[in-house]
Amino acid sequence: MSKPEQTSEAEETTVALLPQAEALRLPTVRDPSAVQPPLSSVRRVWFWGFGLFLAAVVGFVLWLQPWAAGPEPVSIEIAAFAPVTRVLAVNGRVTALHSVDVRALVSGPLEEVLVAEGEGVRPGKVLARIDAAAQQAVLRQAVAGLDAALVAQDQASATLARTENLGQNVARTVLENAASAERAAAQDVARMTALVDQAQIQFRNFTIRAPMEGTVLAVNVDPGQTVDPATVLLTVADLSQLLVETDVDEAYATQIRAGLTAVLLLAGEAVPRNGQVSFVSQRVDAATGGLAIKISFDEAVIAPVGLTVTANIVVDQRDAALTVPRAAILSADAQDAVFVVTGGRATRRNVMVIDWPAARLIVTEGLAPGDAVILDATGITDGQAVSVGQP
Repeated sequence: MSKPEQTSEAEETTVALLPQAEALRLPTVRDPSAVQPPLSSVRRVWFWGFGLFLAAVVGFVLWLQPWAAGPEPVSIEIAAFAPVTRVLAVNGRVTALHSVDVRALVSGPLEEVLVAEGEGVRPGKVLARIDAAAQQAVLRQAVAGLDAALVAQDQASATLARTENLGQNVARTVLENAASAERAAAQDVARMTALVDQAQIQFRNFTIRAPMEGTVLAVNVDPGQTVDPATVLLTVADLSQLLVETDVDEAYATQIRAGLTAVLLLAGEAVPRNGQVSFVSQRVDAATGGLAIKISFDEAVIAPVGLTVTANIVVDQRDAALTVPRAAILSADAQDAVFVVTGGRATRRNVMVIDWPAARLIVTEGLAPGDAVILDATGITDGQAVSVGQP
């Protein structure tokens, strides 16, 4: 009887445990509020969050505008009155005030040259001779003709004298014929005399003489060479009076006049010399567009002819003027302008300038002392923001 009782206690314990085991095997029921959202909703949240972040970044970048250039840095110069000298620089060459190209007046083979380059000569000195054999024959022929004419004149004069001595015993026509023959003989003598003079003059032309006192600068011919009146045999110059020959561009021709001072620097020298414009041509060379001028030295100069000279001609001097660098000038639509800095911005200012071949130009209108002028107008626009730097 005791075993059944024990069994029934075990059964009761088993029965008591079954409800718990069954309970563990039942599906779990969760709270709907604790259910996770679908995956698409999560992605939508992330998308909107990233979009808002990106929009914030773009707005911040737009506010900063890192691509926009800051104020353009520029160098300026404060306009102020100062003494100004306007100079025109040209290159020229030394030349003699008096110079002659010696040519022959006749043609023929050159017999001899009696001077050398660099030799001093006086007026009338024999420089060269041309073969005059043919001209000598012409002269002799003319002299012979003159002698014959003189003999004929003597005969005609004697005949006229004898006829006149006959008085009334000679016919009037005979007397007139004798007088006519005597006059004709005299005319022949005059004609032959002229021929002799002409032959002598031509003969003298075969001897080339110095036309002036000076120095032989060049000998362009050699003995044996056939020359004619177009051939330059020699060049003689007076080296005691030297000057500078040059020309200026026609754009500045109206501003060059005699009497302007000049500073002359000879090639190879370091010390300049003073001079002044002594001659200004009244004709512009149509081929070159240049106006020929001559500049004389204030003091005597010893220099070779043809030496290069740099001449600075002082065209204008002003005690007070406003000037700006050429790079500061903006030329457009036939109107010159500069940019001045006002309130951190570049302001265009129309000006009048004197155009001149120099690094700085004189401003006559449109600029006032104290204006901050931008030194380089390249790329600058009206109203552009600028920052001022040191020039």
